Amino acid sequence: MKIQIFIISLLTLFSINLAAQEKPKQWDLTSCINYALQNNIQVQKSKITLETSTVSTKQAKAALFPNLSATVSQSLTNNPFVPTNTYGGTYSINSSMTLFDGGKIKKNIEQQKLAEQASQYDLLNSQKNIQMSILQTYLQILYADESVKINQATVKVSEYQQTRGEGLLKAGSISKADFAQLQSQYSTDKYQLVVAENTLSTNKLQLKQLLELAVADELNIVILELTDMDVLKPLPSLQTIYANALNAMPTIKSSKLSIQMAGLETEKAKTGYLPTISLSAGIGTSHGSSNIGDQLKNGLYEAIGISVSIPIFNNRETKSTVEKAILSEKTSKLNLQDTEKTLLKDVESAYQDARSAQSQYAAAEEKVKALQTSYDLIDQQYKLGMKNTLELLTEKNNLLAAQQNMIQAKYLSIMNTQLLNLYQDLPIEIK
Repeated sequence: MKIQIFIISLLTLFSINLAAQEKPKQWDLTSCINYALQNNIQVQKSKITLETSTVSTKQAKAALFPNLSATVSQSLTNNPFVPTNTYGGTYSINSSMTLFDGGKIKKNIEQQKLAEQASQYDLLNSQKNIQMSILQTYLQILYADESVKINQATVKVSEYQQTRGEGLLKAGSISKADFAQLQSQYSTDKYQLVVAENTLSTNKLQLKQLLELAVADELNIVILELTDMDVLKPLPSLQTIYANALNAMPTIKSSKLSIQMAGLETEKAKTGYLPTISLSAGIGTSHGSSNIGDQLKNGLYEAIGISVSIPIFNNRETKSTVEKAILSEKTSKLNLQDTEKTLLKDVESAYQDARSAQSQYAAAEEKVKALQTSYDLIDQQYKLGMKNTLELLTEKNNLLAAQQNMIQAKYLSIMNTQLLNLYQDLPIEIK
């Protein structure tokens, strides 16, 4: 545990230096995640919370040792019936320690150690959340970029068809209505391109915000070329993934620690029924206005004592504290069940979405090939006057819709597959 905390502390120190380092000129998924883990504000807050928990643990351990305090007081008395002022001083050193408190101090130390571990898991959970957010946003950028490319190609085709249609109109080969359809289609395709470009810009802005980059910072994204192997990667069984996630996710581990802490809180509350034995000791002296040295020597005293505090009746305070602690322990157990069910829901959703997207991608890929062949054939027939403009544009729009469906399924599959990896604490497999 100490080694883990040491590593976390090193990461915190590295994060301070990273801000001064030069940012990547090209941002791939790995560099985005690494940078966010060091600079994201929520992650930074979690690191501070962990450091605070470490301090609290040290404070709890210190309660085992005696305290020590020194007291110095000086006084000057002006009495109108005495010709001179009276001056005096007292000096003392005192110490005390708890000999027996029913184990409350030791249980508090155990509780603080668990709280420190829980803070570490909270930090890991913050890091896990930022990884998921970066992954989702990065893949949305890749999806939007591919969508822009498809729309750009479509606009080029529409522009060519409009230019060609203008020539056919002049030659009397098509009607004004047909040419108007070509113009309308060109305008529609240009509009869809603008929408796709705006979506890409919005997704890049979201990633920039996740990375906590300044306004002047540039974000040049590395566009990955993903293959069918990335999309159609075989998945383990849902039961295997969920079992791995239960053992890996920091939220589950933190919830289990909360139950242990609640149990210790109940044990601490029960110590209120037991007596407390304390040891105290002190040494001191005092002096008046004259013969200060002799008075300090002759006035020296030493004291030692043991005190026992026995609870008899405290207006049901201890009993109520115990009952509340027991109820809090029950709540902690329910919170663990709720966390496990939430995790199951998230894993099931990602698993189902991944399998569904893989099936849709495979079907969409076949559909795109078929529609591309059909469109090429209709385009040739249109040039020969065998198909009208409406038939050409309908087939073109069908092809465009199929292409969009294919890339949507593509990135949904990849995103959910990689989310399942993160749930299991496995590395992201996108290069």
